[in-house]
Amino acid sequence: MRHTQLGRSGLKVSTACLGTMNFGMRPGMGPSSSGGFDETEAARIVDAFLEAGGNVIDTADAYNGGESERVVGRAVRGRRDSVVLATKAFLPQGPGPNDRGLSRAHLTRALEGSLRRLGTDHVDLYQCHQWDDSTPIEETMATLDGFVRSGKVRYIGCSNFTAAQIVESQWAAERAGGTPFVSLQPQYSLLARSIEAEILPVCRRHGLGTLVWSPLGGGVLAGRYRRGEAPGPGTRMARLRASPMPMARAWADGLLNEPNLVVAEHVAEAAAGLGATPAAVALAWVRRRPGVTSVVVGPRTLDQLRDNLAGLDLDLPPEVAARLDEVSRPARTAPVDGTRAGE
Repeated sequence: MRHTQLGRSGLKVSTACLGTMNFGMRPGMGPSSSGGFDETEAARIVDAFLEAGGNVIDTADAYNGGESERVVGRAVRGRRDSVVLATKAFLPQGPGPNDRGLSRAHLTRALEGSLRRLGTDHVDLYQCHQWDDSTPIEETMATLDGFVRSGKVRYIGCSNFTAAQIVESQWAAERAGGTPFVSLQPQYSLLARSIEAEILPVCRRHGLGTLVWSPLGGGVLAGRYRRGEAPGPGTRMARLRASPMPMARAWADGLLNEPNLVVAEHVAEAAAGLGATPAAVALAWVRRRPGVTSVVVGPRTLDQLRDNLAGLDLDLPPEVAARLDEVSRPARTAPVDGTRAGE
């Protein structure tokens, strides 16, 4: 597996990043699982990922009530220095008004909790899980800079920020003479290409690498769903559509629409012509996109990990890549410049 620099930093990261949202999941815990996730399988996945040359493992304090961090910490014990350990903070950790967000109060407690669960004295990449409208960005960036100066954090990044929020954050760090972000985690796939217009150019200009998540479009690009057919029982989309959380249902409905399923058909057609799986073709397309540093894969089984890594090694013929570019091209590919009436 290849390694490359993460943004404008000296940190080398693998072209695949192991996402661990499933780690530590118990039966009935959340909409994406109906049966839980065995820790023994998680350890096998981590072992295989590291043996294949991967070095970035990504988790978050909110994943399964902190269990993901605990499982990851145990899985990397004894080889901590060979892993780029990444985690995230923002989401609620309790019922109180200061138990969430990007304030100094919450981030300080959140980091201590993550270090304790991970069983380590530092995090290699500490990320803001999302933007916090209620906290001045100057406070957030000063707090993160303090973590870096203390040695508890090596690098900082963000997830799901807009282009304007990235710029505002980098400017706040620069004004204070502090530590800037070196990475962004955005959603990116053949079904979600909106970051190409503004976010990826801003990342290049401001020195952020990208760890892109959901490269298979929630499984839609893996060929699990068909036009005119309801999601099969036990599939991720069926569980999301049955979720009590409106956000989960909306996300599933947004993915399972006619245009996306047409793109998935083109992916399956390309895969058949190459003797590959649809998932491999979708992953190969993402990995070679300009501005992508690493692709986050979140396997539930060891076999899924191996399939994902094989896809990341697949070379798409130029004509296949061009065809997928065309059929998945979003309606707007240029930044909004304020000159279009009625938009």
